[in-house]
Amino acid sequence: MDEDSKLSFFFLGLGLGVAAGVLFAPKSGSETRDFLLSKANESADLAKRRAQELRDQANETLERSKTVVQRQKESLSAAVDAGKQAYRETVKQPLPE
Repeated sequence: MDEDSKLSFFFLGLGLGVAAGVLFAPKSGSETRDFLLSKANESADLAKRRAQELRDQANETLERSKTVVQRQKESLSAAVDAGKQAYRETVKQPLPE
C-alpha cells in the first residue's frame, strides 16, 4: 500500500468515527456543549489554582534564598573584619629579634 492510500483510509475512518459519534451521542448538542463548557471551566480553574500554588512556592523559595544569602554575607563580612583586626594586631607587635 502506498502512502496516499493509507492517508485516504485514515481520513475515511476518521470521518466515519465522527459521524458515528454524532449519530449515537447520548445527549443533545446543546447538552453536550454545556457539559464540555463546564469541564473546560473546571480545567481552567484548576490550572489557575495550580499556577497560584507554584507562584507562592517560588516566592517562598526566593525569600528563603535571600535569607540564606544575607546570613552568608554577614558571616563573610564578620570573617573579613576579624581578619583585618588580626592583621592590625600582628602589625602593631614589635618584631622579634
